Amino acid sequence: MFFETYKNELIITGFLLLFLLIVRFILTTLITKISRKNGINIARIHLINRYVSVTLFLIALIVIPFIFGTKMEQLVVLFSSVFAVIGIGLFAIWSILSNITSGIIMFFSFPYKVGDKIQIHDKDFPLEGIIEDIRAFQLHLRLENGDLVTYPNNLMLQRAVTLVEKDAIDDDAIDGI
Repeated sequence: MFFETYKNELIITGFLLLFLLIVRFILTTLITKISRKNGINIARIHLINRYVSVTLFLIALIVIPFIFGTKMEQLVVLFSSVFAVIGIGLFAIWSILSNITSGIIMFFSFPYKVGDKIQIHDKDFPLEGIIEDIRAFQLHLRLENGDLVTYPNNLMLQRAVTLVEKDAIDDDAIDGI
């Protein structure tokens, strides 16, 4: 009964989902090729591909109700209620969102790569080390004394950073791992 009543809507939804899967495949392939060409870490590539997948999923969640005949007023009430609750929650965790946003910005326009030795000019806590990893929330720096420091992405974009040495990873240190 349900399938007969909403046959056309289900077919259109199927085509929409197929279209979004094709778009996801094209975008993730394009991001992966461009990123590998620019020498970007595989973990960062997977992270951005996840962001693309979540964005396309949210687009599907917005479009599918319209296919089934939901009126704009009904969706506005639903989304305004949901966004009010999410907004309050996001305000409470703005620092985490700031780091994620900074991670995305760093993915596309950060001039330093894994293996580069950098110096962070922080008035209270200056650092100099080799970038071991760039993650969604933080950057991993290996200091001269061997300590591993995690530095928040949002602070990386707010502080002055100097490139001390390009590709500073010691081959002997890699062999010893």
